[in-house]
Amino acid sequence: MSVLERVLPILRWLPSYRRRDLASDLAAGLTTAVMLIPQAMAYALLAGLPPIHGLYASTLPLLGYAMFGSSRQLAVGPVAMDSLLVAVAVAAIATVGTDAYLAAAILLAAMVGVIQVAMGVVRLGFLVNFLSRPVISGFTSAAAVLIGLSQLPHLLGIDLGRTTKPHELLFAAGTRISEVSLPTLGLGLAALVGLIGLQRRAPRFPRALAVVVVGTLLVWLFDLDQHGVAVVGEVPRGLPRPALPSFETAAIVSLAPAALAIALLSFMEAISASKATSSSSERSPATGRRPRIDPNQELIGLGVANLLGSLVRGYPVAGGLSRTAVAAQAGARTGLAGIVTAAIVVLTLLVLTPLFHQLPKTVLAAIIASAVAGLIDVAIVRRLWTVERSELVSLVLTFVATLAFGIVEGIGVGVAVSLAVFVIRATRPHTALLGRLPGTEVYRNLARFPEAVAPAGVIVVRIDAQFYFGNVDFLDRTIDRLLTEAAAPGTGRPVGAIVIDASSINRLDSSADAALHEIHGELHERGIGLFFASVKGPVRDMMDRSGLRELVGADHFAMTVHDAVTAAQAWNAIAQGQKTDVRTRRTETIPAGS
Repeated sequence: MSVLERVLPILRWLPSYRRRDLASDLAAGLTTAVMLIPQAMAYALLAGLPPIHGLYASTLPLLGYAMFGSSRQLAVGPVAMDSLLVAVAVAAIATVGTDAYLAAAILLAAMVGVIQVAMGVVRLGFLVNFLSRPVISGFTSAAAVLIGLSQLPHLLGIDLGRTTKPHELLFAAGTRISEVSLPTLGLGLAALVGLIGLQRRAPRFPRALAVVVVGTLLVWLFDLDQHGVAVVGEVPRGLPRPALPSFETAAIVSLAPAALAIALLSFMEAISASKATSSSSERSPATGRRPRIDPNQELIGLGVANLLGSLVRGYPVAGGLSRTAVAAQAGARTGLAGIVTAAIVVLTLLVLTPLFHQLPKTVLAAIIASAVAGLIDVAIVRRLWTVERSELVSLVLTFVATLAFGIVEGIGVGVAVSLAVFVIRATRPHTALLGRLPGTEVYRNLARFPEAVAPAGVIVVRIDAQFYFGNVDFLDRTIDRLLTEAAAPGTGRPVGAIVIDASSINRLDSSADAALHEIHGELHERGIGLFFASVKGPVRDMMDRSGLRELVGADHFAMTVHDAVTAAQAWNAIAQGQKTDVRTRRTETIPAGS
């Protein structure tokens, strides 16, 4: 693969484009456009922008991603989550409906693009791994609730302010319930019921476009705009004139946290959508493999999309999971499907925008509400309750924090929770006290195998993690605890040796090595031997370089736990003035005087 092909993935598939894929890509591009156009307008409304800017964000960004993105099926464009983040971030520095608000949203798209391209260039795609699925689920579920509630003003036909706090929205709605516009509420509920019904009975039917057409016709036929139903109004015809965003230092500083949050969140959305549909991609005739999703290239592709969007008065975009699934089901084979979608949006801007004049905002609100309902993941709550309740705590904490403090703060709490869980697990690794299964030379966890027998006078402990500076204190305390428990009255013979099963230790840093030196010294002073079993090569190399192996003694290292226990008991027998039956090499010690 040439350098140019790495930079521009379009060069990998376009020169060898197969004619038989054209019909599938055209059909997928058309199907996605039919879904994208009403969604893009609805999400722009959610972001506090005129609906036309959702269409602007669905033109050049799609071309940019088709050229630089690694997924051949990802459907890029405005999404609900990012739109809400835009609304929250921009509303903090500008008033909705003003030129300053629009300029800040466009600037935010450019900032997100710069961050994503920079992260892709320095290969920071691995950062997505620091957010666990429960944390992401907790955040997206809470965000879905916030997005749904944010549509109450449009569904009810009353102004409830720009707050995103659920209790404030519900309280405001409750106090002004008498002002609800019944035609607006009725039309919105009808659209919502229609969307849900079509989703269940005809999943592939363009339900969003259908309710837009029906809702617009009802407003036009019955003059509902004269009876309190708010409509989109005049939508400018034609393409936006390319222009650079307005870069103001104060705005950049204020928007920086939101830009970083959107950059990471839209990246996670894109990776999730790409991986979910990559299995349906056809294998390459040359390699026999399906196209690989490159996280770093995805960052660059999304970054370029956002940068181009900022040039045509768009706002931040991402890869939508639902639209990507629709594109895949419709037969998308290559990035040409996205180019076709962009072309249809451009055609809409040139010809069809006058038709949107009577489009009711309550219908757009219904589209948003039905789209985000699928983000609330109840199944994972039931699953975590069954398989791992500690991760359920992470989900709940993130969910509650997002609802209570806000969507940006919720992301911060989610990241903090993920890192905290990672640190706790890394610094408190799983350890097991081992015993020998009767009639074998196999040693297993005494807590899980009641039939296993602990060897006389020897503690065998297994550490299931890398041994590094973060958990050295934990091992030291674990050994102290085991020795204290063994020395308690009525526990049998005092411990004379400790065997560390190192089969699960794949790394040893200098801090951990120094701690092992100290542990050996303390045990030696107490007359307790230290033995190691199944030490891996890289760990053994570290012990050789530091002199630990020489200090402990090469005969204190064994290939298996059984051999280490045998050596430990032999050493213990000599140290205690006992003797071992050398002829049979039995693992039990022989009492003195026998």
